[in-house]
Amino acid sequence: MERIRLGNTVFEGRNNAYFLPGDRPTLVDAGVATDSVRRDLREGLAAAGHEVADLEAIVLTHWHADHAGLAAELQAESGAPVYVHADDAGIVAGDPDAIAAERSIRERRFDEWRIPGEPRAEVTDYLDGHDDLRGGRVDVTPVEDGDRIAAGDGELEVVHLPGHAAGLSAFAFDGERGAGREAYVGDVILPKYTPNVGGADLRVDRPLETYLDSLARLADLDFERAWPGHRDPISDPAGRARVIAEHHRERTERVVSVLDEHGPTDAWTVSAHLFGDLSGIHILHGPGEAFAHLDHLVAEGVVSPPDGEGRYELLDADPDFDELVAVPETKR
Repeated sequence: MERIRLGNTVFEGRNNAYFLPGDRPTLVDAGVATDSVRRDLREGLAAAGHEVADLEAIVLTHWHADHAGLAAELQAESGAPVYVHADDAGIVAGDPDAIAAERSIRERRFDEWRIPGEPRAEVTDYLDGHDDLRGGRVDVTPVEDGDRIAAGDGELEVVHLPGHAAGLSAFAFDGERGAGREAYVGDVILPKYTPNVGGADLRVDRPLETYLDSLARLADLDFERAWPGHRDPISDPAGRARVIAEHHRERTERVVSVLDEHGPTDAWTVSAHLFGDLSGIHILHGPGEAFAHLDHLVAEGVVSPPDGEGRYELLDADPDFDELVAVPETKR
């Protein structure tokens, strides 16, 4: 396996793509559709003794442009099938109905979160101004949890781990020399950042609960090593999942504190107390993260559903945070 590092000046920094040589040359994730990333990808394949035309399979961890943007042109040049979980297949394929549905949810959430006019216009311009980074339409082969894909000299097992994105999936495989199971995990866990939940994919119902369930499943699988979509390999994936869950428990405590101190408050105002001033994509991610926690607190009876002004009211100022946000046990 060869890790290909892709520059990415548009979103959150450098991405990883992974090339698996062998009987069925395979690429895991494709990078964003910019000229610099195109060069990085082709140079990485060349360094491994291959070119785009050699690809016989392209596997995507999820639909975000920094992971799927170049899939269309790579497929056009190689003829390779593009595999992605069924929940993300419509957007990757460029299906107009799927894209329109995602945008409709976006507008509804912006109303619910009470994002003011100026930042709302800024983030809308930002998102619409980067449509070309998604690339063209793709002939997608949808996959489901538990499916197996022939890749390189072996196979990849689909492990559906939604939260950051509805279809986000890891692809598990046997490590070299009997070292245990490993996985390409996309943005399920990252070695430095905590993946955004709530704003990164507005289609996800109960985003925080969904993501916590995925962290628990990842920890239970106890992979020997994880290969993330950004930065370096993770040597203790279960331990990293635990750290991220602990982070979300701490954030839940902060959200409760904000409501306790300031009274009934909307998601935009909660995000301002959590993160301060926001710009660019963070105008989406900030209130999205606040919403994910508020939504979870509503479901657990700690906070009331939003009123006609989008404000959430605290019902229980001293909940059991260990019960609200379960931190997975690890086996090591």
